[in-house]
Amino acid sequence: MKNCPYCKIEVGGNLKKCPLCQSNLIGEDERPYFPKQTTLKIQSFFYKVQLFIVWTIVIASLGVDFLFHFKVWPSLNVHWSLIVAMWLIVFEFGIIRLFKRGISSSRIMTLFVFIVLGMFSVTAYYVGHLWFAAAWVAPIVVMGTLIANYVLAMLDKSGNAMIYLLTNLVVGIVPYIVFYFSERDCPVTWIVCLMVSVILFVGAIIFKGREVVGEIQRRLSV
Repeated sequence: MKNCPYCKIEVGGNLKKCPLCQSNLIGEDERPYFPKQTTLKIQSFFYKVQLFIVWTIVIASLGVDFLFHFKVWPSLNVHWSLIVAMWLIVFEFGIIRLFKRGISSSRIMTLFVFIVLGMFSVTAYYVGHLWFAAAWVAPIVVMGTLIANYVLAMLDKSGNAMIYLLTNLVVGIVPYIVFYFSERDCPVTWIVCLMVSVILFVGAIIFKGREVVGEIQRRLSV
């Protein structure tokens, strides 16, 4: 067993330094107390590699845009590197952290869709296609998420997917209400999305009535 000549403690295993003062231990090594974490080291290495690639792309795109004044869209007066940086940074510090063990599929999918839609809306605004994104892309994506969350809620035994189904139902209804009270014509895609929302809510009541009521009572504390 090793020992520290300064702290006067004995340290088992094969440590090289004292856990208290970080001085070199003296004595003979013992069998290691803990197995080597090779899997974690490999995962950490690949994470660092992709993190380095992401920041390389961000810095290079900013340099090419602001220093060399290279325009990807010559007809648009927009700094494209800021959009690239936004996507990569949000991907790195937002989306990639959703995919952790123990997080439900419904939560991953719902948060992923909301984050991507937000970034896509910002991008569409700067390139001049915000109305197309709001009237066509967003409702189609929301409908797909609604259907996927409905399937997951029907298959999920723990009941964790129900809250995300109910959240998506609200998202499908709110845009129609906004268009109605603003006295503007609602795009047909959002009307279809509203119909899908109502149909899936009725389906949830029919097949999972008690879980729907219980989830609403639990979230609203009633």
